Amino acid sequence: MRDEPNIATVAALIGDTARAAMLAALVDGRALPAGELAAAAGLSPPAASAHLAKLTDGGLLTVEREGRHRYYRLAGPGVANVLESLACLIGQPSPSRVTRGPQARALRHARTCYDHLAGELGVAVAAALEGHGLLTPAGGKRLDMTAAGVTWFAAVLGIDVATLRPGRQGIACLCLDWTERRHHLAGPLGSRVLRRCCDLGWLTRTPGSRAIQVTPPGRHNLRQQLGIDVPKV
Repeated sequence: MRDEPNIATVAALIGDTARAAMLAALVDGRALPAGELAAAAGLSPPAASAHLAKLTDGGLLTVEREGRHRYYRLAGPGVANVLESLACLIGQPSPSRVTRGPQARALRHARTCYDHLAGELGVAVAAALEGHGLLTPAGGKRLDMTAAGVTWFAAVLGIDVATLRPGRQGIACLCLDWTERRHHLAGPLGSRVLRRCCDLGWLTRTPGSRAIQVTPPGRHNLRQQLGIDVPKV
């Protein structure tokens, strides 16, 4: 009897073009109705329903019922991490052949990856937190909080680290960014950092998109607190 995980089954679920489009539409952590996911995949409602059932049965999606409606979301941040990691394997076309519109540039600059910050800004924040000795590598993708980090997160972002519930990789871990090929901050801490930066008015979410905008106060504080110079997009 084979004991290793059945990777082929999950790969087959993700490998279908329509199902991949549905998963990509949910990678920012939102819950969407079947109709929107059908449109994202270019499917009829009955065909979309069949694909959504397979993704739910396969453990990649969860479903919430509100009256007569069903809302689907990724089963957890691990699914989003897998999707981002797979995107890294695809590779990018030669820069000389790439033409990026405003939306693509905005997504590359700063976006959500499930419930945490990704893109150029996400990578810069993760590097700065390590560079300033607030987080330190702890083996694999796990990060540990330093004593200086506990103080900094409380004073600057109002995050009480003791209230964070550790996940499989502790309270903080690295997630490979598919556009930058470097790591950004994920885990419970990554989620809380994004939320607090939005609450403080440093970042704003773009309606209907995964793109994140940096506000003038955000530019000032990111430079002052972490030494990050955020270019205007």
